[in-house]
Amino acid sequence: MRYRLTTRVARLAIQDTRSIRAPPTTTNPFYRSPEWTTLMSRLIRQRGRACEECGRTQEEDGRPVRIYGDHIRELRDGGAPLDPANIRLLDANCHNKKTAAERAKRLAERF
Repeated sequence: MRYRLTTRVARLAIQDTRSIRAPPTTTNPFYRSPEWTTLMSRLIRQRGRACEECGRTQEEDGRPVRIYGDHIRELRDGGAPLDPANIRLLDANCHNKKTAAERAKRLAERF
């Protein structure tokens, strides 16, 4: 006796993932305020354009590293928004790592 295998046609539509876009990220308007930009300019002048975590000053292609003002105690946790003692200057890599760790910690606390 021989058995014959048959295939079933999928009834689910296939979604082309190239057409799906992530929602755009939004920036807190505070970070575009004159008070914040003035404070950041002053801190970079005083502390130098270097990451305070890893010390990096240049990209691999020689351009100056982009510096982010990172609140040590985040605003949503009650951190002072314009206190220089609450702000570290971080490059993109260090800032993203710190932000991801804070998000993971906050998510773990919810569950």
